[in-house]
Amino acid sequence: MKKYLLVFFMFLTLQIYAQDKNILELSPSQSMCITGKGQGQDGAINPYINENSSIGVVKNLGKNEFSIRIQKEGKIIDEVLIQPKEKKEVELLKGYEMYFDSKKRAKAKVTFKKEE
Repeated sequence: MKKYLLVFFMFLTLQIYAQDKNILELSPSQSMCITGKGQGQDGAINPYINENSSIGVVKNLGKNEFSIRIQKEGKIIDEVLIQPKEKKEVELLKGYEMYFDSKKRAKAKVTFKKEE
């Protein structure tokens, strides 16, 4: 019985840890590459990075606004402001990089989905 409880606890812990990988905390005046650079990127891994396009779903979990910057080869494609508690979807074409820029402390959850 104790072994089953231990296995259950370990499984639950791994699930919680896996979910937290997509929650990011930004320090004041920080820019963070979220996806698009491969090895060395700061944030979440987009499992659809090799598709022609995907959707980045970003929810602001904090009390301060922050912005998302979409770039390709150093050229800014789009900038999106996300208010506290707001959720936005951003299209990411192949080769796009997504950055978070924050002037104040911020917290965000990032997930990805395949564009239908």
